[in-house]
Amino acid sequence: MAEAYIVDAIRTPGGKRKGQFAGWHPADMAAEVLDGLIDRTGMDGAAVEDVILGCVTQAGEQAFAFARNAVLASKLPQSVPAVTIDRQCGSSQQAVQFAAQAVMSGTMDVVIAAGAESMTRVPMFSNLSFHTKEGVGVGPLSDRIKAQYGVEEFSQFAGAEMIARKYGFDRETLDRFALESHRRAAAATAAGAFDREIIPLEVDGTSRTADEGIRGDATAESIGSVKLLRAGGVISAANASQICDGASGALIVSERALKDYGLTPIARIVNMTVTAGDPVIMLEEPIPATRKALARAGMKIEDIDLYEVNEAFAPVPLAWLQAIGGDPAKLNVNGGAIALGHPLGASGTKLMATLIHALKARGKRYGLQTMCEGGGIANVTIVEAL
Repeated sequence: MAEAYIVDAIRTPGGKRKGQFAGWHPADMAAEVLDGLIDRTGMDGAAVEDVILGCVTQAGEQAFAFARNAVLASKLPQSVPAVTIDRQCGSSQQAVQFAAQAVMSGTMDVVIAAGAESMTRVPMFSNLSFHTKEGVGVGPLSDRIKAQYGVEEFSQFAGAEMIARKYGFDRETLDRFALESHRRAAAATAAGAFDREIIPLEVDGTSRTADEGIRGDATAESIGSVKLLRAGGVISAANASQICDGASGALIVSERALKDYGLTPIARIVNMTVTAGDPVIMLEEPIPATRKALARAGMKIEDIDLYEVNEAFAPVPLAWLQAIGGDPAKLNVNGGAIALGHPLGASGTKLMATLIHALKARGKRYGLQTMCEGGGIANVTIVEAL
């Protein structure tokens, strides 16, 4: 079977809500990643056959063929097509899988998978709130769906609380995990672990290279003092992912393209899996998805050297560890979305960049990435660092 290779994977730093990147139009932010991939690899931009870009809130500045606008804002020639996809939090991880599938099928040789989200300039749910305010329609869930599942809405916050109860996690456990995310991210930053994966963005003449959300001074007390999102619950803003502005991407090519353009790959796609399950608890699906991915790859969790499990909420990676039997020392080794932020549509290729560069820095071989996604879906991608 044909192989798909990753030549480079990069990301911008994360910006806090109304923080360092509030002045960046999301199309321009995405364009910086596209340009970065071309500049760093020496690839001829005209050879790119498609740009597949993940974005969750496709409204306002992220509406109207957002991926195409990112190309038009970039150095890529206007002959390069683009498409915007939405698989919720896994949008750009799915972009990687679609790009790899195009390469492996032989229909394309050079594809960019990317993602971008300005959660400052295009707030979460703003693609729904206008219609709700104006009384247009009844919302995304029809009466048939509500009757089928016995709920008025599918809530990620409710799902996180359900997982915490199901797996027996109290608030102290979740807060302790959140604190470790900040500690790992702060240590990784200080050690220069992100230097290879980050491309800077300029703000007021200054090159910004650091993730803005990391709290190096966080303590158990400061995290534990944050108000709970629901009375009697265990989830707070401090043990959940941060709202974030950012973009990320990966250049994915065929073996023929490696030879034709003199490219050196940094990773190979080993397995791509996507599954779906209960949309009410919603965030538990990475567990069965991982089991299926490992089985299809003929691997065991012990064969995986590092894993990136998106920290949408602390109970998600903790439940994954417990159910899969993973090693906590291999999980999100440079911190996760609790410290680094979760720029929705950009998080898939963001985590992929972090995973591959962490594998290479440690001389390790196999990495696994998975994301919980709205509607009870999960993607899993296994890569081999080269």
